[in-house]
Amino acid sequence: MDQDMSQQKRPLTLRDVSEVSGVSEMTVSRVLRNRGDVSAATREKVLNATKTLGYVPNKIAGALASQRVNLVAVIIPSLSNMVFPEVMTGISDALDDTPLQPVVGVTNYLPEREEKVLYEMLSWRPSGVIIAGLEQSETSRAMLINSGIPVVQIMDIDGEPIDAMVGISHRRAGRKMAEAILKSGYQNIGFMGTQMPLDHRARKRFEGFTQALGKQGVEIMDQEFYTGGSALAKGREMTAAMMERSPELDFMYYSNDMIGAGGLLHLREQGISVPGQMGLAGFNKVELIDGLPQRLATMDSCRFEIGQMAAKIIASRNDPTLEPMSNVIELSPKIAYGDTLRRK
Repeated sequence: MDQDMSQQKRPLTLRDVSEVSGVSEMTVSRVLRNRGDVSAATREKVLNATKTLGYVPNKIAGALASQRVNLVAVIIPSLSNMVFPEVMTGISDALDDTPLQPVVGVTNYLPEREEKVLYEMLSWRPSGVIIAGLEQSETSRAMLINSGIPVVQIMDIDGEPIDAMVGISHRRAGRKMAEAILKSGYQNIGFMGTQMPLDHRARKRFEGFTQALGKQGVEIMDQEFYTGGSALAKGREMTAAMMERSPELDFMYYSNDMIGAGGLLHLREQGISVPGQMGLAGFNKVELIDGLPQRLATMDSCRFEIGQMAAKIIASRNDPTLEPMSNVIELSPKIAYGDTLRRK
């Protein structure tokens, strides 16, 4: 990453909004403080200008107005997904010896919710932002680019960062799993996962997976996607449905370990030999799978390390005495074969 990437742009001011909207700074201030003595047309001009620029008003008043608070905004899609508590543990671990404290916002994988959370958090001028994924909306990207605050996008490195990024290549993860499955002799492969528009990282793994299969002349035999509900129960249901539709399947690849665990439990109940008759693999290497009757094959998504590295980047940007960090950190997950993917 070239040097320019790490240099922060100056934060936007009322003057920038004034110039774009064509109204005075005082009027801009009135609109942003929600004063009633401004016409609807002027208010709309100002609000459109703030959205175009990605301007977020500074809620820190008086003597603190030109400074940042010792908070790091962490914006994640879910707290129920087992992945993100481990990311948070890594962030907390890295910030323990610094004055910085993480504060969390949850987006539920919704871009409009992400914009709202980001707007509120940036208005307090945190010392940095750690945000999941690379696919923010134009409005969110504008707010991040123009905040003048260090930004680290996490979990994924398949794309261009706004500032810095820490994660794994999900396309490569999908390719590596496909290659391992084919090498083990499986040919009739089904895929089960979350709805792709909501989960960009699962989509990239699926793309890498199907690309690697295609290179060997193999196509996905069956696929199914779900939204909401218990992942364990969905794994059971989808596996049962797919087995009925495509009885010739000999392998099932799940976009996460929880649905994979549900699939494994269903197959064992049906007396289907794993990995003999049917091989299985998931993704994430969550701790829960250690308690299954067989260890599910999976791949570590490096969650703790991602949180830790991202927080270290933010800390180093705020403290010149700390060693500077690279703006792009790619971690390399490894396949854990467990008991559900035979090795040849």
